[in-house]
Parts: sequence; C-alpha cells; structure tokens
Amino acid sequence: MTAAGLRHVPVLGREAVEILKPGEGGVYVDATFGAGGYSRAILEVGGTRVVGIDRDRTAIVGGFDLVDRSEGRLMLVEDRFSHLGEICAEMGLETVDGVVMDVGVSSMQLDEAERGFSFRLDGPLDMRMADSGPTAADVVAKVSESELADIIYIFGEERHSRRVARAIVAARNEAPIATTRALADIVSRVVRAKPNDIHPATRTFQALRIFVNEELDELQLALEAAERVLKPGGRLVVVSFHSLEDRIVKNFLVERGKSGGGSRHLPERASVPPSFDLLARRPVIPGEQEIADNPRARSAKLRAAERNAAPVHASGARPSSSSSWPKLSDVMRGG
Repeated sequence: MTAAGLRHVPVLGREAVEILKPGEGGVYVDATFGAGGYSRAILEVGGTRVVGIDRDRTAIVGGFDLVDRSEGRLMLVEDRFSHLGEICAEMGLETVDGVVMDVGVSSMQLDEAERGFSFRLDGPLDMRMADSGPTAADVVAKVSESELADIIYIFGEERHSRRVARAIVAARNEAPIATTRALADIVSRVVRAKPNDIHPATRTFQALRIFVNEELDELQLALEAAERVLKPGGRLVVVSFHSLEDRIVKNFLVERGKSGGGSRHLPERASVPPSFDLLARRPVIPGEQEIADNPRARSAKLRAAERNAAPVHASGARPSSSSSWPKLSDVMRGG
C-alpha cells in the first residue's frame, strides 16, 4: 500500500460504501479516485471491478500499487470525472452498478505546498487539479477588478469580495502575485477574522480553486453522466464539502427524484417520470468522533439515490445561476 493510501481515509467513507452496497461481481465507478479509499473498500467485495477516475496525475500514479494488487479488477483513467460516460463507453461498459464521488480538493492536494491550494503552506499560486490550463496566478494577474470580485463573491461567497479584488489589483500593480503566502497576506489585510473564525483568505482561495478547475460545471456534468450509465438498481453516492457543491447535488437529485407535470402557475406539460429514487431526504453528516479526528470533515454532506428504470432526463439543464457564472475560457481570453 502506498504512503498516501496509508494516511488517507475518505470522509464519510464507511457510510458511503455501505450506501453504495457493492455486490459480488459488480462494476463501479470511483469518479474521484484520490488516494483510492473508496476503490480499496469496493475491491474487498469478491469479484468487483472498479473504474477509478482522477484528473490529477499524482493520484493516478499513486494508485498503481493498488492496480497491481487488484489483479486486473481496478482500471485507472487520468481524466475529468465529467467524462465518466465516455470513459465507460470506451471500456465497453454500457451500464455500471454504482458511482461514488468525493467532490472538491483532496487532503493530499491541500497538504502539498507545491500544488498551491493552501494558504497555510507557502508555495506557487497554482491550484490546478491537472497540470494544464491557467493557474490561479494567471487568473489573479489577468482578470479585471470587477471580474475578480464576481469570481470571489460567486464561488467563495465572500461578502468582502470587492474590497479583496481592489486590494489584489493594487498589489499586482506593484509586483506579480506568485505565491500562496503573498495572496493570503493581501487578503488578510482587508478581511478581518473574528476569534475562532476561519482564516480570512479561506473564501478567496476556495473561489479561485473552484474557478480554475471549473468545479461546479464539472460536478453538474458528472451527475448527468452518472444518470446515463447507472443500471436500474445502481446507486449514486456523492460527498460534498461546501454549500455550492451540496446545492447542485441536492437540486439534481430532487429534480430527478420527482415526476414532472404542470402547476397552477404553468401550463400542463408532458410528465417526466423520476429517474432516481432518493435514499434519504436529509444528508448524512459526519459524527463527532470523525470531526474530532479530521476537522476537514466538519462541513461534509453525503447524498445518495438509486437509479430506476425510467428514461434519462433531458441533459443540459444547469443550476439557475450558472448562466451568470464567470467562465474560465471567457475570462482568460478577455471575453
């Protein structure tokens, strides 16, 4: 087992695998492989096969040992989890028995200073989950003050976003902002933390990370892909770590878990049968002991549903606010 595998236990990992309910001979997608915690637990069930997906090459390389020990039952793919449908098709898998996702940045990424995710460790201002595309430093250097304020407000839910954006622009006019410590210091000068509150730079770093990796759009696409590949009775389990992610998962499952139809305010439309049966109305959250052992677990929520035999819903529907979200490609080309 790799060192990463030894030190990493997925948040709500036991609950996620229990709800996923892997069965002998089943095929499962671990859509956010990370250190392989979910895959390892699934593979303990005889005859199971797992497709592990991660856009982070470090995670894929770290999983090679588990591939060897699985004797061909684990297949790793370096790609975005929004592509899980295409990945399954390329492997000849028309349907699978379960999909599990652990959304957002991993503990391994946060703990590696050179990845630039954490304001607590000084390193290059990168934040990319893959090794391609614009970095957070590129975004901070290029975007206008108003665009930067929107990014920080929408993706970080930072109420001081305009003050932070103004400070960043003033600082970059003096010198490039190239490190996590430099950015954290800039934000800390204009956002004052109360005692026992989160670090002043938390929301700004969250916003830049989500924006650079297009995480919210990726999540919505991955959920739609899971709906397409799950067989009747197959289960979808998603663990998220902040309100933006959880809202997308909740709204997706509520939408897919109810019948369409008219209302007293809208004309009657063709009924769309629900494609998922919700396994619980309320999310599963970590217990006190897990939070004590791993403070990063405190905001985690697990939602799950079981696919039924109804047709897939029309794809392309996005969260109502997503049309106004800043887009990475638009911002970086000045659009």
